[in-house]
Amino acid sequence: MSVNRFTLIAFIVLISNTIYAQNSVQQKHIEVSLRMVGHQFLLSLGDSTSRILPIKKENNRYQIQFETTFEFNPEDLVSSVDEVFKKTEISNGYILEVEACDSAGVVYSYEVSELEGKGVIPCKVRALPIGCYSFFFTLTAPKETIVSVNETTANITETPNKNNSQLTYYIIAFILIVVGGIVVYLKRNKNKEIVNPNIILLGNYQFNKRNGELLFGKDKIELTSKEADLLMLLYNEVNTTVEREIILQRVWGDEGDYIGRTLDVFISKLRKKLEADSAIKLVNIRGVGYKLVMDV
Repeated sequence: MSVNRFTLIAFIVLISNTIYAQNSVQQKHIEVSLRMVGHQFLLSLGDSTSRILPIKKENNRYQIQFETTFEFNPEDLVSSVDEVFKKTEISNGYILEVEACDSAGVVYSYEVSELEGKGVIPCKVRALPIGCYSFFFTLTAPKETIVSVNETTANITETPNKNNSQLTYYIIAFILIVVGGIVVYLKRNKNKEIVNPNIILLGNYQFNKRNGELLFGKDKIELTSKEADLLMLLYNEVNTTVEREIILQRVWGDEGDYIGRTLDVFISKLRKKLEADSAIKLVNIRGVGYKLVMDV
């Protein structure tokens, strides 16, 4: 796997983990805040010992459960919810439904809308008799905050997390931009490979075997047909010695117009044209032939 592809995968994994961590932290903030609602409500009833059962979530609906039965005045519940929501600011809007455990029927409910503001007072109803009740919250306009709670005293501490949230979004946006750039880069390189199938990389040179030319940066170096054939033959056997007789036969064939030093002259010309990259060498193996030496 190429470095670029590995980097792309790493960025995608980082984005996924960042988003997951952000959502996970926010989920815990909401659950802690709702437990605070339960504690404040029990304290309003004079109960400082009963436990709040773990918060459950189904779709976008959160459930607060209690280990004990109680009777309550809905106004006390509204006051507890309003106090916690104002301090934690987990949501500007919500729907609260109180259900009886035995019948799963809604015995009391109200909604606070973000447009209505915090001064809305739900309809008053008479006190509900002793029984088992569960509170169900649907957050219609959640916000991001960090809250902490002491479950024994129900003391509330709230620290806004706006700066951290903004920083997280900036990081995610930056990562997306970088990933997009890598994707475009890979796509362009892939297209180049498809458009230029005749390009061969020779160190810092590009050898266009079809046009018979060397490209070095912006410089273009023309090769004769014999020079191109000779270079292609040596490239196909890179780092391996090719015998003189084989070179002469494959490059010049049966033309019969070459003399003993013709090959040496062409090798000398190719060395001159490849001298800009010291990592490429045309080595004379005395009495045997020639070898193209380079990193592959």
